[in-house]
Amino acid sequence: MPYGEIMRIAILDDYQDVALTFGDWDSLKADITVFTEPLTDVVGQLQGFDVIVAMRERTRFPAEVLDRLPDLKLLVSTGPRNAAIDVPAAKRNGVVVSRTGYLGEPTAEHTWALILAASRNLPQEFRSMREGGWQTTVGTMLHGKTLGLLGLGRLGAGAAKIGQAFGMETIAWSQNLTPEKAAPHGVTAVAKDELFARSDVLSIHLVLSGRTRGLVGAAELAAMKPSALLVNTSRGPIVDESALVDALRRKEIRAAALDVYDVEPFPADHPLRTMDNAVLTPHLGFVARETYEIFYGDAVEDIAAFQAGEPIRLME
Repeated sequence: MPYGEIMRIAILDDYQDVALTFGDWDSLKADITVFTEPLTDVVGQLQGFDVIVAMRERTRFPAEVLDRLPDLKLLVSTGPRNAAIDVPAAKRNGVVVSRTGYLGEPTAEHTWALILAASRNLPQEFRSMREGGWQTTVGTMLHGKTLGLLGLGRLGAGAAKIGQAFGMETIAWSQNLTPEKAAPHGVTAVAKDELFARSDVLSIHLVLSGRTRGLVGAAELAAMKPSALLVNTSRGPIVDESALVDALRRKEIRAAALDVYDVEPFPADHPLRTMDNAVLTPHLGFVARETYEIFYGDAVEDIAAFQAGEPIRLME
């Protein structure tokens, strides 16, 4: 940018209004606007900004949006990848796209918070205690049960380790998983049908793609045990949401514990919100102080490097 020019920065989707408390934003020569609510008119609301800091995939930047943001020079995405950004379109428009670091551990920990909450019926018991009740449900233990992992990458392998600490048998399936890749994690690679049929807890740890969208549909849910728990802290569209609602209504599975959804923020009138056998959190898996320190600290570094004419952490 020309010497002395004040850069206009938009920080998006800061739902907790904490972005400016993480990272040394004062070190930047910039006019900063923080959006704490989802944008209703992406193009209209982002006109005139030189830099946009996007929180994960909460706001989409397809070609038709990027083509209409002529002032945009740098788009920073928190995290190492962002399927909501059309990176080639950004490059065609002369927009640099940078990324930040990431921590997988908070999501793995949140996965187990959901598993434990659903297994011991904690939402119902929390509510009962506040209303004066006492012991209203019967929980299920994890020891000796089978943990099925749909995906055995870094997060799936981390979930497997925790499951083993609880005394669970761990099995896994993904399109490219082999017994040789699973064995070092103490996990048995199985066929897809076997994964759904045997799992007492089935936890999803796949990246959303054309191959994984809708991977868990009506047939897969019907193949699960009536006592099984489905957990998703990955991406909502991996599960056919309408099929899941039907399966929960018919008690084809015992419960679902979800942190991700087809539409986010999650619609207030969605039927899953009313179901006692659905444990729901608002995409909190990555939302931890340590993650935000990396996200916003790296974002400041990305912007400073761009201002200096030497952009870093470029997203390909």
